[in-house]
Amino acid sequence: MNDTHNRRQDGPYTGEQVADHHRKLRGGGVMSPKDGETIAVWFSCGAASAVAAKLTIEQYPHCNVRVLNNPVVEEDKDNRRFLRDVERWIGLPIELVTNPKYPNCSAEEVWEHRSYMSGVAGAPCTTELKKKARQRWERENAWDHCVLGFTVEEQGRHDRFTLTERDLLPVLIDAGLNKQDCYDMLVDAGIEPPRMYAWGYPNANCIGCVKATSPTYWNHVRQVHPEVFKHRAEQSRRIGAKLVRHKGQRIYLDELPANAKGRPLKSMDVDCSSFCEEVE
Repeated sequence: MNDTHNRRQDGPYTGEQVADHHRKLRGGGVMSPKDGETIAVWFSCGAASAVAAKLTIEQYPHCNVRVLNNPVVEEDKDNRRFLRDVERWIGLPIELVTNPKYPNCSAEEVWEHRSYMSGVAGAPCTTELKKKARQRWERENAWDHCVLGFTVEEQGRHDRFTLTERDLLPVLIDAGLNKQDCYDMLVDAGIEPPRMYAWGYPNANCIGCVKATSPTYWNHVRQVHPEVFKHRAEQSRRIGAKLVRHKGQRIYLDELPANAKGRPLKSMDVDCSSFCEEVE
C-alpha cells in the first residue's frame, strides 16, 4: 500500500478545488495496477458494484482481486442470495467485512447507540457499518487499489470521494456504464437482481433507508413494507429524527400524509456504499 492512500486532508472544499481535482483526474492521475498488486473491490449487493467486480477481474487478470462486502441486517434477505449468485458469476468468494463494535451489523442498533439517524453529514449506520469497517480492513490488510461501483452519472460522487479519501479505479466510468447498463448486464448473464428492484425501489439498500428524505420514497415503504415504515416512524420519533421533507419542511414520518409525493423513485440517487451523503 503506497502513501497516497491516506494523503487526503480534511474538508471543507470549495467548488473550484473540486473542479480542479476533477480536471486532474481527467488528466490521468490514477496509476494503472501492476501485475501482482491487490485490488479491493467493495460490493454493496447492488447491480453496479456487481458489474464493477466482474470488469475488474476481467481487466486485471494478473492482479490479486479481493471482493468485499459490509453486511447489514436491515437489508432484504434476498441480497444474500444475490451475493452468492455474484460469487458464482465472478468466480471469487466475497469476503464479509464488519465493524467489531457492532457485531450484529444492525443499523437500528447504531441509531439507538448514537441517538441519531440521518442528517446533512450522512447517516451513522453507513459510517459505522461500512466506512469504519472498510477503514479497519484497509489498516489490517495489504492492498494497492480500490474500486467502488460509481457509474457515469455518479462522476461527481466519484470525484468527491477521491478528493476526500483516496484514488479509485473508475472501472464503470471508464467503460461508460450507467446504472441501467449494469442492471441489464446482470439480466443478460442470467442473474436475477435483488428483489428490491422488482418491488420498485431504486436500489438494494436497507428497506427504509434513512438517508432518503423524499415523501415518494417513504410512502412507497409505507405501502410495500408497512411494518418497516411503522418501526422507522416509532424509532425516529423516539430519537427525535425528522427523516422526511414535505413542502420544504422536515417532519416526522408519522406526520407524513399518505398521499404526499415528491420526485419519482426512479430519479432518486440514494447510495449506500462506503461513501455516504444525505439524498433528497
